[in-house]
Amino acid sequence: MIGTLKAEEQSQLQLVEREDIDDEEDLFEVIDKLIAQGINAGDVKKLQDAGIYTCNGLMMHTKKNLTGIKGLSEAKVDKICEAAEKIVNFGYITGSDALTKRKSIVRITTGSQALDELLGGGIETMAITEAFGEFRSGKTQLAHTLCVSTQLPINMHGGNGKVAYIDTEGTFRPERIVPIAERFGLDAGAVLDNIIYARAFTYEHQYNLLLGLAAKMAEEPFRLLIVDSVIALFRVDFTGRGELADRQQKLAQMLSRLIKIAEEFNVAVYMTNQVIADPGGGVFISDPKKPAGGHVLAHAATIRLMFRKGKGEQRVCKITAGGIADAKD
Repeated sequence: MIGTLKAEEQSQLQLVEREDIDDEEDLFEVIDKLIAQGINAGDVKKLQDAGIYTCNGLMMHTKKNLTGIKGLSEAKVDKICEAAEKIVNFGYITGSDALTKRKSIVRITTGSQALDELLGGGIETMAITEAFGEFRSGKTQLAHTLCVSTQLPINMHGGNGKVAYIDTEGTFRPERIVPIAERFGLDAGAVLDNIIYARAFTYEHQYNLLLGLAAKMAEEPFRLLIVDSVIALFRVDFTGRGELADRQQKLAQMLSRLIKIAEEFNVAVYMTNQVIADPGGGVFISDPKKPAGGHVLAHAATIRLMFRKGKGEQRVCKITAGGIADAKD
């Protein structure tokens, strides 16, 4: 009986995905459409090699960046940009049009009804949700839960799409996905197949993995990108105050890429962050810790979640074998 239910839900998920592909194409215009505007196919291939697969993504790059692509002169870049402007509208729109665009946002359940209510329905697409807290506070557990809940149909408060997971600390555990999938009534094998995973070892590797995602997201229905954690490699690769300015600039470029991916492909970005001690917190602050990354990271996040180990009468999300769920007294 259970096996039949899982098979039915799985086929339903696949069926809805096929229906959604047509809707997703309305959100972005593939870069190949430039050929119909008179752009050489070889130049389009150069854009794709640089990680640009949609006209929307092309318009998010400066001409300075585009001329840095080997084989593209300033004259070619001007012609390419003019052609892209004919395909996508990056000018002013009315407030009504902006509201209509916002209706395409999907909110993905966290597995906890209380947390979903705080978030206005769940983790939303076209936005960056940051979770910060000390070790073992539940940040990665939420990431694992979202890996599964994202694959639920829309009518079950899921995202009905695939998941990309960039791991900078070696914390991804595929075996944790199995009991979470069983809790949601999904086939664990199918859920794992819909997660693409990459282990990053340097901040440059991390950025290159983001560039490579465009090709996959332009072809397949992704709904969630997880970066766990966004700051870890920057704290390792840049040391001392002498490299702080350079670190923050590179971090800003990384975060800019994340928000562009979120808006270009209508995906939710969930990133975890570490904390640092705050010596200026004072003796009256019971827990003098603050998120790492400074103002650059703070401004990039649409929503910030602080995770802390519960005590007393604090409301907490209980971490169970089935992932994040509501706490029961």
